[in-house]
Amino acid sequence: MNSSEIFGFAAATLSTIAFVPQVIKTWRSQSADDVSYALLLTFSTGCLCWVVYGYQVDARPVMIANTFTLALNLAILAMKKVFEKEL
Repeated sequence: MNSSEIFGFAAATLSTIAFVPQVIKTWRSQSADDVSYALLLTFSTGCLCWVVYGYQVDARPVMIANTFTLALNLAILAMKKVFEKEL
């Protein structure tokens, strides 16, 4: 593994982990009112584009990190939708 791959995996890991506290907060509070649909949809679309890009250029750190980040964002989006209906 060369230094660019190490930095790639480090960036991917840190960027992905950054969303875990928001998922936990959303789950515990049963509310995602402080997160907009525009943010979640735009960011999720961006992550999907990064996954496709990573696949096209064979950049595994990009594909892996953005797949997990996309999943976390979709989880927040789903919780936002569900928790709004419960009101």
